[in-house]
Amino acid sequence: MNSNNKLTAEIATKFAKEGFLTNNPILIQGLGMCPTLATTTSVPNGIGMGLSAAAVLICSNLLISLLRKFIPKQIRIAAYIVVIAGFVTALEMILKAYIPALNKSLGLFIPLIVVNCIILARAETFASKNGPASSVLDGVFMGLGFAFALFLLAAIREILGAGTFCGIKLFSSDVAAKMFVSPPGAFIALGILIAAFKTVTGIINKKSSKNINNINKENEPDTLSTKNTEEAGS
Repeated sequence: MNSNNKLTAEIATKFAKEGFLTNNPILIQGLGMCPTLATTTSVPNGIGMGLSAAAVLICSNLLISLLRKFIPKQIRIAAYIVVIAGFVTALEMILKAYIPALNKSLGLFIPLIVVNCIILARAETFASKNGPASSVLDGVFMGLGFAFALFLLAAIREILGAGTFCGIKLFSSDVAAKMFVSPPGAFIALGILIAAFKTVTGIINKKSSKNINNINKENEPDTLSTKNTEEAGS
């Protein structure tokens, strides 16, 4: 039982690492740039867009995985889009009913989730080739990784460009760099974020590699001592 739990934790950790760090949809793969640049003028918008896309990704991954053996290869892309469009339509109706302010703020970018390349890419490269459990985990962590990147970018843009965080005033807007809430500022902020992210992850990877090498060296037998012992014995 403990070994099964350990295996499950290791699998979840692997998916989480890929979604947030090593294979992040935005910061590593550079996918979904349209909603990334357009909806991150504020933290609530960024989080709302990220979680909306994550919900669609999880549901579409699950259904496509379940139907993967029944969808003909010749029409698979069209079938994936139909599945994704169904979930996006349901999401839009839910947002209109329960969170109309967010729906109005995100506007056209909710329907455009249908053609979000992150969702279609995960359907083609992962969900269509793996079982439901793995596909759901992939959808959860890739979706959360997408939302995480949107949150970081939105926080940078809102704080620097408007002097607020989630609408809470931090400093006067008179000293804020309003360029960051404009389209050119989105590209600059994204470039800074990607550079910082890759620098940090690079340092972490180097430290991890160094620790692994040190552990391997400690576990290596002392060949000279072994040789001397063998000679003494003979």
